[in-house]
Amino acid sequence: MSVLLNLCSIGKEREALQLLRIIWRKIAKMSKTDIDDITRGTGVTHTTKEGTTIKHPSRVLFLTAKKGNTPFIIELIRLYPDIIWKQDDKKKTIFHLAVKRRQVKTYKLLYEIGPMKDLITPIKDEKGNNMLHMVAKSVKQNRFQNVSGVAFQMQSELLWFQEVEKMIPPNYRERKNKDGKTPQDLFTKTHADLLKDGGEWMKNTASQCMVVATLIATIVFAAAFTLPGGYNDNTGLPFFRKEPCLIIFVIADVVSLVCSSTSVLIFLSILTSRYAERDFLESLPRKLVNGITTLFLSIVTMMISFCASFFVLYNKKVEWVPITITGLAGIPVILYVTLQHDLFRDVFKSAYQTRYLFKRNKRVLYY
Repeated sequence: MSVLLNLCSIGKEREALQLLRIIWRKIAKMSKTDIDDITRGTGVTHTTKEGTTIKHPSRVLFLTAKKGNTPFIIELIRLYPDIIWKQDDKKKTIFHLAVKRRQVKTYKLLYEIGPMKDLITPIKDEKGNNMLHMVAKSVKQNRFQNVSGVAFQMQSELLWFQEVEKMIPPNYRERKNKDGKTPQDLFTKTHADLLKDGGEWMKNTASQCMVVATLIATIVFAAAFTLPGGYNDNTGLPFFRKEPCLIIFVIADVVSLVCSSTSVLIFLSILTSRYAERDFLESLPRKLVNGITTLFLSIVTMMISFCASFFVLYNKKVEWVPITITGLAGIPVILYVTLQHDLFRDVFKSAYQTRYLFKRNKRVLYY
């Protein structure tokens, strides 16, 4: 069984699943005791002051749940449904381990087992923790490798807690473990440092972006009163007021001023936020993505107005000058997109796509 697990892990999933189906069909015909012995694995004797106990740290079923090898688990459940009730040495089911390790696909199998989920989620481990207690505990930092920014790590934890809170029966949401802590108390305690670091990260990001937005607003505001080509001293009107490029310059300059000013206000609202736990769920991520978006638009429109000014002055004289400058002006925009791509992608995903993290997909457990 452990060999099959390794095959699934290294990418030979189809071959491993075919072999698993053949083996597991034969195992499923055995007695319940024999099946338990097979899934339990080799026992290891531990001697303590309280006595000698036998533990099974290498149980394939629970190793699979920890690794998030969902196809492997699906095949086991299809051929032997009672496996969903199996518990490890610490009284945790595969779904409890999936929650603890933040394995979304394995966790979502709960949606397919019907009313039985109301019996599985309240199951307590040896320390009196139900599933909501387990999701309330902070995970190791290596689980956040694909999440850029401490604030979004906090959001991810809040999403998990909120999801399991909906899943577990209402009368178990305020149950205390053996340490006398409710799930909410445990979440607040274990995520205190993450909450603090998330607030600091959000403040630093907003402060830096607000400086840039303020600088852009200052530049484009001044440019609005210094049109390229100057003004007619007699009439006070711009010399090139009928040139299409000047109209483009004015429009781009105004849009840049509006976007940069909006960006400043958004980042200011981030700096003055409460930074409570629930603020990291939707409010702060959405403000950040809106602030970064308006900042990016202000940079783009500022460069457009910059290029348009040279077309006003040199379009009919030396055409290669504005064309060359336009090409060079695209470098900051490309550089901004390249450097901030990962951040912007994660910010947008966290602000608008995380609501679909636990969305029920098509049935995979039972056809």
